[in-house]
Amino acid sequence: MKKLVPTKRVDWINTAFLFLITLLALIAAPIYLWHHGMNAFQTGMFVFYVLATGMSITLGYHRLFSHLSFKAKWPVRLFTLVFGACAFENSVINWASDHRRHHKHTDHDDDPYDISKGFFWAHIGWILFKVLPEPPLDNVADLRKDRLVMWQAKWDKVIALTVGLMLPAALGYLHGGPTGALGGFLIAGVLRVFVVQQCTFFINSLCHTIGRQPYSTKCSARDSFLMSLFTFGEGYHNYHHEFQHDYRNGVKPWNFDPTKWAIWCLSKVGLASNLRRVPHAKILLAEVNEARRRAEAELARVAASEDTAWKESASEAIEKLLEQLADCYQALEESVADKVKLSREAAERWSREIREVLEHLGEIRQLRLPQLA
Repeated sequence: MKKLVPTKRVDWINTAFLFLITLLALIAAPIYLWHHGMNAFQTGMFVFYVLATGMSITLGYHRLFSHLSFKAKWPVRLFTLVFGACAFENSVINWASDHRRHHKHTDHDDDPYDISKGFFWAHIGWILFKVLPEPPLDNVADLRKDRLVMWQAKWDKVIALTVGLMLPAALGYLHGGPTGALGGFLIAGVLRVFVVQQCTFFINSLCHTIGRQPYSTKCSARDSFLMSLFTFGEGYHNYHHEFQHDYRNGVKPWNFDPTKWAIWCLSKVGLASNLRRVPHAKILLAEVNEARRRAEAELARVAASEDTAWKESASEAIEKLLEQLADCYQALEESVADKVKLSREAAERWSREIREVLEHLGEIRQLRLPQLA
């Protein structure tokens, strides 16, 4: 059992700020709404700030600056740096450094939000407590060359307070006097910060705890459609950890990934370029490899069964599935090696075949479950 972080390591500034934000968001904001309601202007301002700050984290802090998954012109970089600061998640230098370290050391001690230290630690504990000695910012040399990034690193707290809290209050005052100012501060300011932060935190905690792992089980990262709805597509975390430099998190056509769509749209108007994509064949290869691992694990469980009749038929069925997957793997591996681009029809056919194999594997397991009960 891992030792608890000593009390002397509490980061009192972060702890006090997050406690105050939570208190105001969960108590003061509801009281204000109960007495004054929420007019159209406040609603619009809240929605704008959620979209602007949330997308600045996912599109800017995460995919643009942390993973360099595309290039962006200065208006996009400036916008995401300003409104990313308004999320009160630190400067992009610090954010990207932590996130790159998370990918390099996932589920180990050097992972800043290591899920093996518990759900609370991964969610928010790592922010409340200092880990001494603090790791150096030695993995963001590329970002230090960006003048806008260095400007934000110097002024991020000022930007956060003025644009993130004071501006909503000032705009609220213009549209409703002192009561409107309080509403702007509490709704578009405080409540919005709480919502956006919690959505970010849940990627570090929930998406390393619950969900599917269709691409790899090498680490705890999981895909969660539910979380993608609240995080502009960041919920497809298993894919992201396997292919972290892809500008897409929701790589399938049916995946909900507004950040991916926004980046694509920016590229069409000349504000983004060099969008990095993992080839279809390489993605399918990862899925086949994971399907083979599951089939082999199931075959081992079947081999340990004492039910001779069931064991023989189940083993035979799984071995056929493994042969099918081996053929699929070989064909895809050749495609990757020869750098042959799969057509959409071919990619869909392979995807369908992989799904069918996993469904058959599930059926074999279900046939055995009643006998195990």
